[in-house]
Amino acid sequence: QVQLVESGGGLVQAGGSLSLSCAASGRTFSSYAMGWFRQTPGKEREFVARVSGSGDSTIYADSVKGRFTISRDNAKNMVYLQMNSLKAEDTAVYYCAASPNFSHLRGYNYWGQGTQVTVSS
Repeated sequence: QVQLVESGGGLVQAGGSLSLSCAASGRTFSSYAMGWFRQTPGKEREFVARVSGSGDSTIYADSVKGRFTISRDNAKNMVYLQMNSLKAEDTAVYYCAASPNFSHLRGYNYWGQGTQVTVSS
């Protein structure tokens, strides 16, 4: 069982930066791939970025590649999303999620409650 709590959302101007954090419970945190997803009203939740259990491998959605960076600190049971050069279209509720499998997007069974990110243009 993994419990996830996101923080760090807020309002930022276009072009600015914001950093999200996700605190995870559980002793087996490093065995889980961690991902960030986002959702806007009326749209399906979309993948943003994921990181392997060791932190050595990362994958990004094309829409955020080069602007966002996902990282994790297994000693602290934390995962982060650094968001730079933010655009209005990045506005969404951002969710942290955990999966036992890094190789694909299936298996994200544990989710946080989400944190709102609003980018003003």
